Amino acid sequence: MQVRSDQLDAQLARGLRPLYVIHGDEPLLAQEAADSVRAAARRAGHTERSVHTVAGAHFDWSSLLGEVGAMSLFSDRRLIEIRIPGGKPGKDGSEALQRYVELLCDDVLTIVTLPRLDRTQQGSAWFLALDGAGVSVRVDPVERRALPQWLAQRLAAQGQRVEEGEAGQRTLAFFADRIEGNLLAAHQELTKLGLLYPGGVLGQEQVEQAVLNVARYDVFKLGEAVLAGQVDRALRMLDGLAAEGEAAVLVHWTLAEDLRMLWRVSQALDRGQPLPMVLREQRVWGAKEKLVERLAPRLDREALATLVQAAHTCDGLVKGLRDPAWPADPWQSLRRLVLMTVQALSPRAPATVLALTGGPRLR
Repeated sequence: MQVRSDQLDAQLARGLRPLYVIHGDEPLLAQEAADSVRAAARRAGHTERSVHTVAGAHFDWSSLLGEVGAMSLFSDRRLIEIRIPGGKPGKDGSEALQRYVELLCDDVLTIVTLPRLDRTQQGSAWFLALDGAGVSVRVDPVERRALPQWLAQRLAAQGQRVEEGEAGQRTLAFFADRIEGNLLAAHQELTKLGLLYPGGVLGQEQVEQAVLNVARYDVFKLGEAVLAGQVDRALRMLDGLAAEGEAAVLVHWTLAEDLRMLWRVSQALDRGQPLPMVLREQRVWGAKEKLVERLAPRLDREALATLVQAAHTCDGLVKGLRDPAWPADPWQSLRRLVLMTVQALSPRAPATVLALTGGPRLR
């Protein structure tokens, strides 16, 4: 049985299952999900707790199997936590986990924590065995567009809210920009607001004075922002990645890969291949799949060829070469490539962007 992290409390209210698998790369939400299960376990009498961390290839799986089948020395019910930070238990671990679920009983509740799992891992025999024995909690990251609502819900939980209407939306947008990609810091900033101000309405000035700029950016999310034509967000992310010490070469590779992907998609569509097949062949899925679906009707090969050539020039710049027509600073050249791409892909690019670049526009 699989549920999202925001569905977990409702599931726990219906009764405990013997095993919970929590998987995902959002530390705050994964921690909160595990805390919810632990609290429910304590209320049900599971007061004896043991933790096992699978690190390396020499974990003692036999000891774990022995523990789940052993009688408790101190209480009637136990809580066993199995942490697999690498996400891959190995051959012995796979067999042991499948055996483990066969030994589960009413007196033992188990929490297994894992990082984000790909489709292959979720289809593995060991994961299917765990999923079949209890509940799998998928911890999804909070996307930028959902952050304002997430923040509003968290504020409401501590008795606070922003102003009504457009003013409140601006406050939430400001807050979201400052904590994007860093929910642990967002939690700290929310707690700070709860300590600084009483319950009730928070003005934008209060939020601006209290909230630090603790956003952390993902280089792959930058590509999504560019494809979506989100100019301000893309440039803010680019500046943030530079400030965080991200390698300019990696940022360029991500942007260039997207442009090459669009070029291949355009060629395939010109040959008459159906878009769903093309996207599968190019391994485009998730958020980027939806973005490319929207871009596909107006992809122009000449425009894309110019962008691919610009990416080639930028590749040399981030590796130390020079081009008299481009900025010498690698991050400034990346900024120009971002603006050129946004101009070409967005039919409604702002006039400021059009003035800064001389690149092509799609039909």
